[in-house]
Amino acid sequence: MSTTAPTVDRLLYKPEEAAEALAVGRSTVYELMAAGVLRYIKLGRSRRIRRSDLETYVAGLVTQAN
Repeated sequence: MSTTAPTVDRLLYKPEEAAEALAVGRSTVYELMAAGVLRYIKLGRSRRIRRSDLETYVAGLVTQAN
């Protein structure tokens, strides 16, 4: 019998993970954060992007395209 760990739905993403989810480069994510286009939070010295902020950013792209 094989047991597999349940998949955890992430709430916070590292910039590198956010870049992968958005299919863009890591530097693009940092540029978006610096420009205030993509919101993030700071945990100590680390930056994390909430899943809801990624979804808001993508929804805004759709709005801009129309």
